[in-house]
Amino acid sequence: MKILLAVDGSDYTKRMLSYLATHKDVLGAGHAYTVFYAVLPVPHRAAAFAGPGLVHGYYEDDARVVLEPVRAFLSEHGIEAAFVHKVGHPADEIASYAEAGKFDLLVMGSHGAGALKSLVLGSVATKVLARCTVPVLLVR
Repeated sequence: MKILLAVDGSDYTKRMLSYLATHKDVLGAGHAYTVFYAVLPVPHRAAAFAGPGLVHGYYEDDARVVLEPVRAFLSEHGIEAAFVHKVGHPADEIASYAEAGKFDLLVMGSHGAGALKSLVLGSVATKVLARCTVPVLLVR
């Protein structure tokens, strides 16, 4: 099974990884894993002022800070994974990558905001669910 793990470095990502570690049917050696992180883009004017080299370095550093702990966690559990990061809005990037990669399952953490809060503020998980046809496992 091809499994996409969408991460953001938050406590919700840690909860999702802990859940997977206790459910060997999902986190097992028989699956192909890809860990995905969407780096929020630097505002256009700030990017123009900073220059492409500095902006690119920021994207790489941000991704490294989020992905390295996940890499260590998976390594501790004997799981190999590919690691990918893209620049863009997380919900759009996650849904697009899951669809394009023809994943069998997308797993991500969610804080589980109430219906009213999600309606007003929106959430990455809600937007991914609305845009993605790949089955999604949300871990709270």
